[in-house]
Amino acid sequence: MSFAATARLVLAPPHAAARPFLIGAAVAVVLGLLFSRWLAWAGVLFALFCLYFFRDPERVPPPRRGVLLAPADGRVVSVAAAAPPPELGLGAVPRWRVGIFLSLLDVHVNRVPADGTVTRIAYRHGRFLNASLDKASAENERNALAIRLPDGREIAVVQIAGLVARRIVCGVREGDAVHAGERFGIIRFGSRTDLYLPEGVRPLVAEGQVMIGGETVIADLAG
Repeated sequence: MSFAATARLVLAPPHAAARPFLIGAAVAVVLGLLFSRWLAWAGVLFALFCLYFFRDPERVPPPRRGVLLAPADGRVVSVAAAAPPPELGLGAVPRWRVGIFLSLLDVHVNRVPADGTVTRIAYRHGRFLNASLDKASAENERNALAIRLPDGREIAVVQIAGLVARRIVCGVREGDAVHAGERFGIIRFGSRTDLYLPEGVRPLVAEGQVMIGGETVIADLAG
């Protein structure tokens, strides 16, 4: 990545979810200037961390149609057959699941993998295991979305909390029409996002690959 591209990524404007944290940091700086210099410095450092963590760069989906895009930045930690979360009602037949782990250094904005309609959103409370572990998909707190594609097939995208992540934000509702690459939520702070492909579709990625949300192609729907 070039220096200019890296600068654009690091200096991208923050997601709206950063607002309360930045306000808190500003209050700490003001109070610190009045009463304690160390508090002011702590507020500045926390604000810089929030600006970095909540950065929300623009992404350009590939013009190629009929593909599924990565729903998040991060590293692929699992490519395996698994049944979608039961709360989505997509059946118990295993299908390919691609699990992406987001570290504290990754962009945490989640993006829609393909054009479609959100048919169901289901939140389930759970544990806060290390999100890089495969059992986190089944045991951790999560927010699952079912999306019906234009051809009638359905996919599932699951936002999963991790060791540090305690807040999952979803900005779409059931019945919403969504488009490939657009933002639909964010997870604070460090997490996992799973994508369940339609039955019969195989992933084009492997464990260890680095994903760019809204840009990296995970699967060809015609394959």
